[in-house]
Amino acid sequence: MAKRKDVRVTVILECTSCVRNGANANKISTGISRYITQKNRQNTPNRLELRKFCRYCYKHTLHGEIKK
Repeated sequence: MAKRKDVRVTVILECTSCVRNGANANKISTGISRYITQKNRQNTPNRLELRKFCRYCYKHTLHGEIKK
């Protein structure tokens, strides 16, 4: 069976500063903040980028869409 091309798709947003800094060397807990959300493929064909709170950086940072 062919996979349907739905208009709304589920995307994963990942913190860009955690990825760049290697999960903050000065913090005890290491990890990468990720959020799951949906986007409309017709209205937003490009990769989605939102400012979300990162619990590892303890501040609002830019979260970009990654591949599943």
